[in-house]
This record gives sequence, C-alpha cells and structure tokens, in this order.
Amino acid sequence: MIGGELDRMAMAVLQPGFEGTEPPGWLRRALGEGLGGVVLFARNIARDVTRDGARDGARDGDAFAGTAALVAELRRERPDVVVAVDEEGGAVTRLEAATGSSWPGNMALGVAGDESLTRRVARQIGRMVAAAGVTLDYAPVVDVNADPRNPVIGVRSFGCEPEEVGRHGAAWIEGLQSAGVAACAKHFPGHGDTVTDSHLALPAVRASREVIERRDLPPFRAAIAAGVRAVMCGHLLVPAVDTLPATLSREVMTGLLREELGFDGLAVTDAIEMRAVAALHEPGEIAVRALAAGADAICVGVSSARGESVYALRDAITRAVREGRLAEERLAEAAGRVRDLAAWYDAQAEARAAVARDADEGLGLAAATAALRATPADQAVTPLTKAPLVVHLAARPSQAVGRATPLKLGQAIEEILPGTVTAEVDEDGRLPDLSETARPLVIAVHDAVRHAWMRRLLDDALRARPDAVVVETGVPGPPAGRLYLATHGNSTASARAAARWLTGGLRPS
Repeated sequence: MIGGELDRMAMAVLQPGFEGTEPPGWLRRALGEGLGGVVLFARNIARDVTRDGARDGARDGDAFAGTAALVAELRRERPDVVVAVDEEGGAVTRLEAATGSSWPGNMALGVAGDESLTRRVARQIGRMVAAAGVTLDYAPVVDVNADPRNPVIGVRSFGCEPEEVGRHGAAWIEGLQSAGVAACAKHFPGHGDTVTDSHLALPAVRASREVIERRDLPPFRAAIAAGVRAVMCGHLLVPAVDTLPATLSREVMTGLLREELGFDGLAVTDAIEMRAVAALHEPGEIAVRALAAGADAICVGVSSARGESVYALRDAITRAVREGRLAEERLAEAAGRVRDLAAWYDAQAEARAAVARDADEGLGLAAATAALRATPADQAVTPLTKAPLVVHLAARPSQAVGRATPLKLGQAIEEILPGTVTAEVDEDGRLPDLSETARPLVIAVHDAVRHAWMRRLLDDALRARPDAVVVETGVPGPPAGRLYLATHGNSTASARAAARWLTGGLRPS
C-alpha cells in the first residue's frame, strides 16, 4: 500500500479531543487528511444554556445550537466524521456540564426498577445528543458495581446485580439508538470490582474467570444482544484472562469480546492518556498495541495545541505496519469498522428527525423522583417547612465527571425555600456552627461509605443535631439522622427531586 493510503487508514482510527468551541486549523486539516473521529468534552460546548432551561428535563433542540454549529463545521471538512461524546446522564455529562444533567444517572434508574422508564430517559438523552449532531455516545456504563468503595463507577452503574444491570443496560441502549445515535457499552470486561481509578493508576480485577463470567460479562452479552453499536474497553488488568491490561490484550479484545461474545461492531479504547496505560508506554505504542489487540478506534482526550500529537500517533501506527508489528489487514479492518459506524449513523436520519419532535416533558424530574428512597419510609410529616441550613460534605469528584457542575441540594432547596443557607466542607474543613436549632439542618453527603473523614464529620454533626436530615447523593450506606434520604445520584434532576420531596412537593417560587 502506498504511503498516502496507509496514512489515511491510520488517521481513520483516531478519535482525538481538542480545545475551544470552534475547530482549530490543525483539526480541519487532519479531517481533510482522513481523521475518522473527534471526541467532544465540556471545554468544546458553548455555555449558552441556563440552569432554568434544565428544570423539567426535556431540552429543546435549539439549546445546543452552538454545539450543532461546531459539529457542522467538522462535517464540512469530513462528512462521515464520527463525533463522540460522554453523555451518560447523572454525574457524567458534557453537553450539560454548565448546568448539571437534566436526567438521573444509571443507579437511580436501576433503583426505580422500570426498564420502560430507563428506555424513555435514554431516548431523551439521545434526543439531546442528536440535536448537537453527535454520532456516538460513550454510554451506557454496564459495569456491575460489585464493590461499593469503587471510586470511579459507583452511581454510574445500574446496580450490583448482573441481571439488573443487563436489563437496564439493554433498555438504555435501545432507547438511545432509537434516537438515531450510536450507543457504546463500557468498560469491558467490567470495571465494577475495583478500588482504583484508572485515570490515576492501573486497576486490577482479581476475581476468578468463573466469577467474571457470572458477574461481569452478562451485561455486555445483554448489550450485544440489544444491538449496541460500540463497546469501550477499560484500562484494567484482569489476571484471570491475561497478564496484559485489557486495552492491550488480544485475549480480551479479540478472544473474549469478538470470539466468545460475538461482538462485531466498533471496539474503542478509553482515553489513552489515562495513567492506567500511560504509565506503561508512550502514546504511539499504546495505540499500536491496542489496534493489534483488536481495538478499532483510539480515544485521545488531550491533543497538543497544533495537533502534533495526533500526527505522531498516525506516524507510530504507519511505522508499525511497515515494520510488521501491526498487520495491514488489522488496520484496514479497524478503519472499516469506523466507516461502518458512520454509515449506520447516516442511515438513521429519519429516526433523528422523529425524536426531535418527541419531547417527553417532565421526564427527568419524574425519573429522579422514582429513585428516591427514605428511611424511615413512613415519614408522615414534611421534613422541611422553613429555610434550612444545608451542609455539603464534599469530596473531589473523579476525573470522569470532568467539569460538570450539577445543582447542589442547597441551591435546589433555596429555589423553593428562599433564605436557605448553605455551607460546603471538604476533607480539611470544619463544620459550621450548628447551635441554631431554630433552623432545620440538612447534611448532604456523597459516597460517605468511601470516605472516613466524611463519616467522622457526619457523626460529629449528628451528635450536635440528632434532628438533622441526611441526604446521600451517592452509593447509600447505613441510614443516619432523623431522616435518611438516598437519591442514588447527584444530577441536577436528582437535586430538584430531593428538594421537592423534602418540602412536601412544593414547586419553586
């Protein structure tokens, strides 16, 4: 194969990110030279959406006009470019990073327990993503949250039971793809039984092959049976399958995913700058090894200002082909799967037109409300009748969450009860004065089960104010306080649902 054609194939398998809300010159040039994909992050989304616009959980298509214009610019350079985004709903959102998601996340949907509701929510997320012109949504997460201490999955999972995760994962995929946008099940072969964040280090799943088969793989089998168009591998070490990280393992990417599970769609890597793999090899070597293992698309979250890093990846791939380290046929197969996904998206134009007319007003709030669980469950009196003090015990969010800024519980309550006072306390902070007993106290925590400092401060606060209401927005732990309310997620939709429940169903003034 001549150099120009090989270069174009190597470019076709790359999905880089970039800076800004307009395509930089290097990106336009790269698209003209065969770049197959682009991934959007919060930094690429025009901040023209107000939080009030998210109030009912059904955005109008023109809310993402700026992003749609950006994508249109990309498509002018390459009509079949695959434009990807992380839009899970809940804690992980890119399109709604400025306001927080209008939709509850996976754990909330799993707790609500209604697959038709999950399907409807995913269809509306698809409606939003389609309005922005996106081809591929890196969602849903179908990891089974086997360890509640997991620092990066948690409420992003539908739950801790494989069957439950599989049912809701399949429904989510069906809902999203009914809107004409491709879904991507992640993080293969399962990131739920880890206590390490792969953004920071290489996690290991130390379960036996039998446990992995029984616990982690069923949701991926369900996703494939539901027709998912893409699967993202996780940067995970799974010794029961191979001694190499999954991203670089032919045993995982080809033997397990392709041959055993029968998946024939697009296999995409997680971002290759994540320390789980970046600590092992240079970016070009990661790309080459991932392609050789069976990946079809290389996600690159961060690119250099002039695009040199993207061209360096291209050159590493073509050099590996010329040296015989990467089979040309394997690269051609990967590039072909990228084209196949783009062709599928083109064929869904009618579905995207139909979903644009299918706003499901109020669905986000209704779905988040369905996920609320209170202890004791027979609360007979409205917990809040006047403006409270809301203390947020806040840990730093994982890098997967990125720049998302969901409405906090105190803000949501203040929309209903003006005069609400909020205080935020981190690991190094101290509780505010809790002696004003005339003002109700609400303590909001997120994943207290994972943070000893948070549990310590919560205990201190409850000793001072046993009448406090505790709201857990992450994975629930042992109930505490006069009333314990679990939202099973920290989206804007979940905050508003909790605020309305706590105030007896009152609406914002």
